[in-house]
Amino acid sequence: MTATEETGTGTRLVTGPGMLLVWLYGVMSVGAVSRSIYQIATEFDRAPLAYALSAVAAVVYAFITYTLVRGGETARRAALVCCAAELVGVLTVGTWTLADPSAFPDATVWSDYGYGYIFIPVLLPVTGIWWLRRSRTTAVRAA
Repeated sequence: MTATEETGTGTRLVTGPGMLLVWLYGVMSVGAVSRSIYQIATEFDRAPLAYALSAVAAVVYAFITYTLVRGGETARRAALVCCAAELVGVLTVGTWTLADPSAFPDATVWSDYGYGYIFIPVLLPVTGIWWLRRSRTTAVRAA
């Protein structure tokens, strides 16, 4: 079965590159959730915007992980929308942190386009969008 074959629940998204995406989004989910919970619980008054944005990133990562694992056309579309929103968020926050560093006394997951995470936050949604679009194109051709 290929990554785009129809199964009982729809298009499979977690084979080949999709499996790597699930793994990376899962790791980013755990990292962002852990980081944001700790920072919000212990230092929220120090940098509320940064810590709240890290929590938003954690939710986005967890949702994309879930939709990739779930599979199906509806999940693929939801993941595609979330990857696009994530990319907009990374580019917005990344630019904001460079343009006005004083607004962020502490870094977010998306600060400096994900510099603290080896730029994975900016590369991951681009790769996700590519995979999700490719999986749909291949599924349409196979049908």
